[in-house]
Amino acid sequence: MHPDISDNHPHQHDPDEVPHTHPDPGVDPHTPLAAGPRALRVGIGGPVGSGKTALVAALCRALGEELRLAVVTNDIYTTEDADFLLRNGVLPADRIRAVETGCCPHTAIRDDISANLDAVEDLEATLGPLDLVLVESGGDNLTATFSKGLIDRQIFVVDVAGGDKVPRKGGPGVTTADLLVVNKTDLAPMVGADLSVMDRDARARRGDLPTVFLSLVQDRGATPVADWIRALVAARVPA
Repeated sequence: MHPDISDNHPHQHDPDEVPHTHPDPGVDPHTPLAAGPRALRVGIGGPVGSGKTALVAALCRALGEELRLAVVTNDIYTTEDADFLLRNGVLPADRIRAVETGCCPHTAIRDDISANLDAVEDLEATLGPLDLVLVESGGDNLTATFSKGLIDRQIFVVDVAGGDKVPRKGGPGVTTADLLVVNKTDLAPMVGADLSVMDRDARARRGDLPTVFLSLVQDRGATPVADWIRALVAARVPA
């Protein structure tokens, strides 16, 4: 249940009062995912420092034993994000591909997706049938979105360090992503962010699209996000 919040809310909520927003893959305004031989492809985008790579690592830890999983990371001039995943041992090295975009991050996930498509298809050809491929974008701004020719569903990650105004700013990443993740909720009291205001503004911007609040310090398995992905994978399996 969402807290009752008015626009002239006079005080800050207890920082431990994290909104309990439950993602529901059944509430889906988009075309249903068709079952098919290829993996479900989920894009993960968001601004620099929002915690995208940490979320990918958490999802690999949570899902790696139950799903046939692989990851594609995007960086402009380095393989930093892929190297982070390898150092943390969240997946075997042959299940991770790094794309060096050499350009603005959104270009490689929306405008010219060929390098990412090649990486995904190479993983599927090398590893055999997969259940899930996570495609992590390089750090970008609130306008970053994925081409539907590359991914089936998009997760957009923001964090509370930017202040509780971030969902209110909107932008295609916040307003159209299939799942919005408000990350680093444990930092809210340190930066004066009101999580209930962020919850209110996210619902105003997103309508029925789900939002979850997450602290990877407190939930290393990113449970609500992992559960959302599990439901999507299960929905693709033919009866």
